[in-house]
Amino acid sequence: MARTEPRYRLGVDVGGTHTDLVLLDTETGTIAVEKIASTPANPADGVLCGIRRFLDGGVDPAAIGFFAHGTTITTNALLEMRGAKVGLMISAGYNAIQETQTQARDGNPFDYFYDKPAPIAPQSRTVEIPERVSYTGAVLTALDEDAVAAGAKMLDAAGVDAIAVNYLFSYMYPAHEGRTAEIIGDVAPRVHVSLSSDVLPRIREWPRLSTTLVNAYLAPVLTRYIADLARGLDSLGITTPQRFLMQSNGGVMPFAAAMDGKNTVHTLLSGPAAGARAAAWVASDGGARDLVTLDMGGTSADIAFIQGGVPLEVTEGTVARRQVDVPALDMTTISAGGGSMAKVEAGGFLTVGPESAGADPGPACYGQGGTAPTITDADLACGLLNPDYFLGGSQRLEPGAAERALETAIAQPLNLSVREAAAGIRRIVDERMADEVRVFAAKRGLEPRDFTLLPFGGAGAVHAAAVAGELGITRILVPPRPGAFSALGLLCADVVHDFIRSELKPMATLDPAHGEALFAELEDHARAELAAEGLGQAIATITRELDMRYAGQGYELRVSLQGLGALDPAVLGEARTRFHARHLEIHGHAAPEKEVEVVSYRVRAHVSVPKFEPRQRARPTGPTDAKAALKGRRMVWFDGLTGVEVPIYERDLLEVGATLAGPAIVEQMDATTVIPKGWGAVVDTYGNLILEAEGAAP
Repeated sequence: MARTEPRYRLGVDVGGTHTDLVLLDTETGTIAVEKIASTPANPADGVLCGIRRFLDGGVDPAAIGFFAHGTTITTNALLEMRGAKVGLMISAGYNAIQETQTQARDGNPFDYFYDKPAPIAPQSRTVEIPERVSYTGAVLTALDEDAVAAGAKMLDAAGVDAIAVNYLFSYMYPAHEGRTAEIIGDVAPRVHVSLSSDVLPRIREWPRLSTTLVNAYLAPVLTRYIADLARGLDSLGITTPQRFLMQSNGGVMPFAAAMDGKNTVHTLLSGPAAGARAAAWVASDGGARDLVTLDMGGTSADIAFIQGGVPLEVTEGTVARRQVDVPALDMTTISAGGGSMAKVEAGGFLTVGPESAGADPGPACYGQGGTAPTITDADLACGLLNPDYFLGGSQRLEPGAAERALETAIAQPLNLSVREAAAGIRRIVDERMADEVRVFAAKRGLEPRDFTLLPFGGAGAVHAAAVAGELGITRILVPPRPGAFSALGLLCADVVHDFIRSELKPMATLDPAHGEALFAELEDHARAELAAEGLGQAIATITRELDMRYAGQGYELRVSLQGLGALDPAVLGEARTRFHARHLEIHGHAAPEKEVEVVSYRVRAHVSVPKFEPRQRARPTGPTDAKAALKGRRMVWFDGLTGVEVPIYERDLLEVGATLAGPAIVEQMDATTVIPKGWGAVVDTYGNLILEAEGAAP
């Protein structure tokens, strides 16, 4: 029997409320979208259910040649503290690192009631191992293998699922950690092992320990999930070996890379990263290379900036108050999703979030038992959502249930009408999102008014114009399928792996040949991993960076060596020049006369995979207008006081060049776009809906 040629590429994004699936037909260039309720108890069930819809529609599972998945499973496990039971092995004399950390406090440094997060591996499950390596990598005290074996037996008896190993200066001499893993494998083979020299071989003890602990805490969760999902795909007949998982850095990694557990921490921003990646790849075709994205889903809103078509990146950060220092797209998240619940606090203050109704029971209007009013209930009560066309009509919303929830919890306590209460909820969440964008931009020296706002997620385009108005942004780009945009981003990403090795040295005394050898070692490691993942024959692009700082500084800056050859005195001189320029750009000053140090060596391996290519639509030969897409009119209460009859359009019927004047609402299966008074919209040749404020400069 002839093998079916791969025709389809499938991207799946699991959110807090809905699971989105995008199926690309590579022969026709068309995409099909499915959006179903997420299944929090086992997210794989929702994924497989959505895939079955495609298969029931006639798609041959053997013709699906590419599967990419973005998931919040590790993020949610960390937020809800339902990861593995973790033990820790650490160098003797350093068991207090997890307690002292960096002595910093989250948020307000003057909060005398500050309480640190509970340790992932408490002292009762921390074992000190006699061994010692100097900062140069010289062995001062040999590894006590008997102590390792005894510690592994004790932790195994305590019922741990994973052991984190973090020895002092292991990034300079990883052999002790490697031998420890071998001994644990012999003594306690069922236990997962995370080595700091694998997870984060870089300088600074607490960030390295914290990142390794988080990896150990989440690795069993992710590996079980990926194994379950892989079996489910097999059972459906989707046997392609090209199965990928989105990473926080905006690239994907094969399932094989996720199954060994050492890369788990790289998936913490898996879901949000896909949307930012889609924005960088797809939206520039709409004429916008400087974007601020607003991904408003069911439980949260994620914000990212794209400059010159490239997402901003960071190498240090926190997730759920845990230090995680791995490369990631620079994003921020607030509790402002469609399911975020509103309530009246003591003193009569109306608040929204952080609690969310999630997928079960969901907003009150879902009719699944939810009684707390949410942002979706407020949008529905204001007339912005069509109760008979939610998810293309596959789910009917209940306006009466939304209004009862608003009346009981908000309107009566505040002596407001239901629509005034709903408008108040919307105003609060819109201002919160705008404030978050302002703060995020200010920290990075950006001006939001210079950017185009790109909203996506199920609720993004409902609130985009209000957020843009608060920020002074005059242009909004709504992609063709905003509700499934993150899933589409999974079809726009390449395989990307990051590798790092710290070795602190003044540039004045750095031997270029030694630095070149370190880069070569990292590059060999990168190629070996790609080969182990079945990508050994792929053409990989390797890029290099140095982490550099002025002598005595407590932080570094990443400096690209793009366009430069092997390390030699001239290349090091150019790197120093680039560092001064970068320092001036970021901090507003530079000190060319000061000594510069190299702190870490970075390598990124990039393997290009076929991606979704947006196709332009032909312009109609005759005049274009929106009349053919008009599907009715509806009363809308933008301010909660005055109702306005607003035309409602079906987006799929809007031709290229069609123009709309606000107030208007555009509906489609996966999202709703609100165009308030004072805004106009036009459909461009890529199917994007471009909104512009009246009076905006051309």
